[in-house]
Amino acid sequence: MAQRLPDTATAPPTTLRAVLFDMDGTLVETEEYWGEAMFELADRLGGRMSAEARAQTVGSTMRRSMQVLHADLGVTRTEDQLQADARWVEDRTAQLMGAGISWQPGARDLLVAVRAAGPATALVTTTPRRLAEIVLGSIRADLGADPFDLTICGDEVPARKPDPAPYLQAMAELGVDPAESVVIEDSVAGIASGLAAGAAVLGVPALQEVAPAPGLVLREGLLGVGVAELEQVLAAARLGRRPA
Repeated sequence: MAQRLPDTATAPPTTLRAVLFDMDGTLVETEEYWGEAMFELADRLGGRMSAEARAQTVGSTMRRSMQVLHADLGVTRTEDQLQADARWVEDRTAQLMGAGISWQPGARDLLVAVRAAGPATALVTTTPRRLAEIVLGSIRADLGADPFDLTICGDEVPARKPDPAPYLQAMAELGVDPAESVVIEDSVAGIASGLAAGAAVLGVPALQEVAPAPGLVLREGLLGVGVAELEQVLAAARLGRRPA
């Protein structure tokens, strides 16, 4: 999965001014909670969710996730039932999150390093605010401070990932240009969102296959990634997007 960074010696000059982090599966190990909740819902509905269907829901909206789950089980649900199922999954995930949050390997060190180096930081997640605050509370308690200049949640944007709206909104509020920004994501939807917003993207997928794309650098995880590596990701993206 790890991708070798190209030689950036001939890349145009770049300045890393902002790093925008996804949350679930990227910074913290919470995707397992969402999965557990959906598997439990499937059981409540009298079926069993397949691993393939679960993978399709990673980084997706709750509505889309419920549609995937219902189709996988072969059940038909009314709009009210779909919304009730989504709320049940959110409530159950909140309960699981309350038991404790773990960092993804290397994520804590990277976040601390970025904060110390000076670029603006943002958390941009599809998760609704009420659940994101559980994670943010754990992060703040661990670090002793809020490491983000800005947090944007899934219920605070006009459109959700893979639409570029969340990242465009974050960069606009931070006052930075996409050409100066690196997005860090683990899902197909999140990576597509970051790329469509014009940012360089460091992809660290675990549950989904991600195809190479201009502006995207893929790694197996965040261990060993520091600010210098993010600057390389930015330079490589600019190099790859220059006109011939």
